[in-house]
Amino acid sequence: MDSEPLSSLPIAPENTEAIIFDFGGVLYDIDYNRPVRAFEALGIQGFAESFSKASQSDVFDQLDRGDISESNFLDFLAAQFGNTTPPSETQLRQAWNAILIGLPKYRIDLVHRLRQRFQTFLLSNTNSLHATEFELSIDRDYGLPWFRSAFNAIYYSHELRLRKPDVVIFEKVLALNGLNPSTTLFIDDSPQHIEGARQAGIHAYHFRVGKDDVATLFEAWI
Repeated sequence: MDSEPLSSLPIAPENTEAIIFDFGGVLYDIDYNRPVRAFEALGIQGFAESFSKASQSDVFDQLDRGDISESNFLDFLAAQFGNTTPPSETQLRQAWNAILIGLPKYRIDLVHRLRQRFQTFLLSNTNSLHATEFELSIDRDYGLPWFRSAFNAIYYSHELRLRKPDVVIFEKVLALNGLNPSTTLFIDDSPQHIEGARQAGIHAYHFRVGKDDVATLFEAWI
């Protein structure tokens, strides 16, 4: 792991009323390279060119916003195989969900502790295929009610029909909960999402995967 020192959060705890967490990369471990390898193993070459952390093709954004159905998305994946026989729906689902690694319990334990002092929220760009899979995994490992009770509210992009970094999604979460952006902190591992939050007036911290850890970031807050 890089020995670079951790950066300071952009707001002090005494000035904070709410914390909004990104999910994948901050609380839940993911790996964008895994679905790339999985689809290439099935026969789709160049998948990384249309799907990455920094950017992705519009069809993936549409899925994240709930603008297309699961079946239409799976049909899109199957069509990438051209005239060759595509893999089964189960294989396509498994390859797409390969990005999901797991949720370390201590991170949600931390959010539970933070919620004793602050309002806590989850705001994730995700889709129904991923959400179904990771919620099943969380329920199996820890119990889904325990996970959900760590947050005042959980917002998935495909349910809100909005997607980060659009400033409107941040404004929506603020409005739904009566939050003051000047006393709200947002944590995310994508720089474009950080910029969207800042445009909404929210204090934002760019979480560096492999360098930062939420427990260390907030050790002085609890």
